Amino acid sequence: MSDLTTQTPAPTAAELVDWLRDRVAAQTGRPAEEIATDVPLNDYGLDSVYVFGLCAEIEDRYGIEVEPTIMWDNTSLAPLAEALLPLIAAR
Repeated sequence: MSDLTTQTPAPTAAELVDWLRDRVAAQTGRPAEEIATDVPLNDYGLDSVYVFGLCAEIEDRYGIEVEPTIMWDNTSLAPLAEALLPLIAAR
């Protein structure tokens, strides 16, 4: 018998950015369209507590382990998505 998995399929870069944008929008109360992919997340008022929460959401959604340093090294959505894609693909 094979094991069934409930992991979310690997997203494209655009899908991952959109998902991340939706998470930031929900946290900030802004429309997702106002969240730019090249603006540092702290410019939206997000702090280190939010970073830990977002890491947990990413881990839950994509079944990967995310170190908070990935968020500090990639402070806006586009580079963060690019850093996450190989982790998701390797799970």
